[in-house]
Amino acid sequence: MSWIKDQAAKASSIQLTEADHARASATKPGGPRTAPGQLMNLQATAAAQREEIERLKAALQGAAKVKLPVSRLHEVPHRRRRLTAEQYGELKANLEQYPLSTPVSVEVRPDGDWNIIAGNNRVAVYRELGREEIEANVLVIESSLVERVAFFSNLLSPSLSDFEKYWNFKRLQEDTELNRKELAEAAGLAESHVSRIFAFEGLPDEAKEILAERPERLGSHAAAKLASAAAAGRSTEVIEAIRRLVDDIAFTQESAVKHAAVKPQRPERNIPSPLLVKIGKKKFCEITTRNGVIGVKLNDEVEQADQWAKDIQSFIESRLKSRD
Repeated sequence: MSWIKDQAAKASSIQLTEADHARASATKPGGPRTAPGQLMNLQATAAAQREEIERLKAALQGAAKVKLPVSRLHEVPHRRRRLTAEQYGELKANLEQYPLSTPVSVEVRPDGDWNIIAGNNRVAVYRELGREEIEANVLVIESSLVERVAFFSNLLSPSLSDFEKYWNFKRLQEDTELNRKELAEAAGLAESHVSRIFAFEGLPDEAKEILAERPERLGSHAAAKLASAAAAGRSTEVIEAIRRLVDDIAFTQESAVKHAAVKPQRPERNIPSPLLVKIGKKKFCEITTRNGVIGVKLNDEVEQADQWAKDIQSFIESRLKSRD
């Protein structure tokens, strides 16, 4: 164990030079086997991914702005963000009255038209409004990087739901192998914000599939509480809560959390065993006590119950007098 600690200590103190980054980038599958060598390779890979993300963000900011015919812009399946009817209506009302504040992002197709990278809803509104042209950024990037550009283009949108941010961050993490701290740095967000977004990770897969239909219905704070409930064995209730949240507009996030919450267990009460009164071997009556209530159940002489009640009353009164 001491050898491992020594190696880890050496690795943590390594400072990478440009030459180290170059060697790590050129390393073939298999890579270095020592702890310091592995750390050098991982650090260089992470740095390369961060640089790539910065280049993508710069490409968005520095792309040439042109006006393109709306009729020649094409939507790519699964790339369009889902807006509620209210959000779409607000967007349409805004674009009907004011000029486009942020150009859409597109890439050139082999046929000379353009595929929309980010801005599908804006293009759709322009079509409905009868606008013939829209301002766009034409990006020239590798096809494998297009989805990342779409993510960073939408990331700063205030209408992007927490669940959509989580889904995109998760895909970006899988592609780049960056940890959450590095993702936060690349996106220009606080690490605590990204950690909160990842609260959706703890939801059951079925719940996430349902939520994808209406991602705006659940925020990250409520998602964290539902994830805790799922971890406590309430996955079925969490799925039920999210299904109802998606289907019923009147069902709130607070109601969903309450539905899935772990129910507090009531302490088991020590109920005394019944007292039996017998005549010989035959049971005459059974006396029970619960919550301050004394019950007498007669087996015989049921018709004399009123008289027995008076006798019990007299007995209690005599006992109380004896206390004086």
